[in-house]
Amino acid sequence: MAKTNNVFISHHGKDDSHVQNLKQRLKNGGYNIRNSSVDSTKHRPTRPSDEVVSRHLRKGISWAGTFICLIGEKTHTRPWVNFEIRQAHLQGKQIIGVYKYGCANSVILPEPFKKYGGPVIGWNSLDKLGKAIAGENIPSETPSGNTREPIYNITRVSC
Repeated sequence: MAKTNNVFISHHGKDDSHVQNLKQRLKNGGYNIRNSSVDSTKHRPTRPSDEVVSRHLRKGISWAGTFICLIGEKTHTRPWVNFEIRQAHLQGKQIIGVYKYGCANSVILPEPFKKYGGPVIGWNSLDKLGKAIAGENIPSETPSGNTREPIYNITRVSC
């Protein structure tokens, strides 16, 4: 039985189908994950206040061992994604970016991800994502899957 890993998958709401696809691909690849982010499987009939949403997001990020940011064409424009990335950084979480399938040439990284994020990998790098979730260091990639240097070198220290 594979170890269960708790993750938080930050994403633009319109990319929810890609979140569901990513979760299914991880499951099919033998990775057992539980996602604490808000996606289509957890919607409520009425929208809670921003205070309730921010508290829920902070708790979900705190619960997760790994923070994954699904990076698509509009992700960098989403205030809640930026909030989530900052919270993951403040909580000392490993922050991994995954380029959304099909957007190899049209992606801008969110500013907080540029500042606080770790490796960014391509959609087809499922094995690297599994290694990152397991705590291994992995190299960053371009949207097409080629290795790239990180924007900032961040040293993480465990207390």
